[in-house]
Amino acid sequence: MSQDLHYKSAAALASLLDSKEISSVELTQAIIDRTQAVDDRVNAFNSFDAEDALSQATQSDERRSQGGALGPLDGIPVGIKDVLAVKGQPLTCSSKILENFVSPYDATCIENLKRSGAVLWGRLNMDEFAMGSSTENSATKTTSNPWNLDCVPGGSSGGSAAAVSAGEAPIALGSDTGGSIRQPASHCGVVGLKPTYGRVSRYGLAAFASSLDQVGPMGRTVQDVAELLQAISGYDRRDSTSYKIDVPDFPGAIERLKGKKWIFGLPKEYFAQAGSAAPLAAVEEAIAYYRSIGCEFKEISLPHTEYAVATYYIVATAEASSNLARYDGIRYTHRAEAFDGKDSVDIYHQSRAEGFGEEVKRRVILGTYVLSSGYYDAYYLKAQKTRTLIRQDFENAFQEVDAILAPTSPNPAFKKGTHTEDPLSMYLSDIYTISANLAGIPGLSVPCGYADGLPVGLQIIGKPFHEEDLVAIGHTFESAHSYCDEHPDL
Repeated sequence: MSQDLHYKSAAALASLLDSKEISSVELTQAIIDRTQAVDDRVNAFNSFDAEDALSQATQSDERRSQGGALGPLDGIPVGIKDVLAVKGQPLTCSSKILENFVSPYDATCIENLKRSGAVLWGRLNMDEFAMGSSTENSATKTTSNPWNLDCVPGGSSGGSAAAVSAGEAPIALGSDTGGSIRQPASHCGVVGLKPTYGRVSRYGLAAFASSLDQVGPMGRTVQDVAELLQAISGYDRRDSTSYKIDVPDFPGAIERLKGKKWIFGLPKEYFAQAGSAAPLAAVEEAIAYYRSIGCEFKEISLPHTEYAVATYYIVATAEASSNLARYDGIRYTHRAEAFDGKDSVDIYHQSRAEGFGEEVKRRVILGTYVLSSGYYDAYYLKAQKTRTLIRQDFENAFQEVDAILAPTSPNPAFKKGTHTEDPLSMYLSDIYTISANLAGIPGLSVPCGYADGLPVGLQIIGKPFHEEDLVAIGHTFESAHSYCDEHPDL
């Protein structure tokens, strides 16, 4: 059976573990074997420790043998984006400046996963410091899309999406600052959820843009994503932006809300800007399915959508320039071995010049500029005001509808190198996902078809702290289609 385990959902694997048809050691070894067989082509992992993973699996099997399983994730391997702190493991953010850094502590979401008995599996590649939409900005390697190895997997959580898609991890954690879970999930044909800002603790997440970043789950099915979200959610006093609110039963919502006749909004601005007819056709077929089961639809307007990309790239870069100032070549980061200057400022300059990639430098420079004297009011303050208007657009829409349906990305995965010389075209690939981060609301991407042989995602955007609605809506579509059972030919 081991050769078939790598493409089973986490829920199916949990059932096999419960019935003792397989052990966690067998499962983990199957995932290790699969990774060793295909990752030289996919390049999803920056690193992994097979011995440590098998040790965790052995502990899980011992718990089960004593009747003490910790829950549905006990013994299930979970891939970790290389932006989350795991004690004793590398934390590189796919950057040269952190190439030798080992985390001295666990992120809160990692602590939660350990309490659930999950097997922490590897460090997944990403765009450096989560800055990018293709995982081509990594300082370590370029991850490939398992559906077409010449194409990108999306970003910045491209390693997480590719690993799940290729069968190298049943589920994985990513982070989403402007679409970095949902867009690669769409490109790789998996499910990805960005929770409401404040739902999941950011403690132990290496910061890119602190008011936008959010940790979230990726998996083969909506059920898997709901289980992983359940494990990592909750208030954390160590994160000042963590929201003190009860955590509902996300997996249970799938059955509890089954058959509900939802009222959906279709934002005219999103569909008018669709980049390609092929992915739009798949999204429209998904919308037609919801119509066929009795759901209502209303055309809505999100009038400030046209300012979302510009607003995001002011707010995000401003926060990045502040957050990345700590990587100075003095304490725990890369330090230039030979430098021409005579003081610490020269060390800063040369170490950061060597340690940061071009996209990170571009964003730090832009962010420093918009925060500088004389430009703060013209750019950063104005962007914050526009951000408020974008949030108000969603608040107004949600007075009429339960959720919003839209494309996840304007196009399917593109060929490597297509946008590397044109940063603006790369930025526009997140045009449908950025607004949810600016507004702090949840979004789910579910596979809904194909365009040019590559997966396409349907994006479901929900009210703040209504992730249970999203998983129920997503599962309704998923259960009537076979996309979660379709896999790339590797």
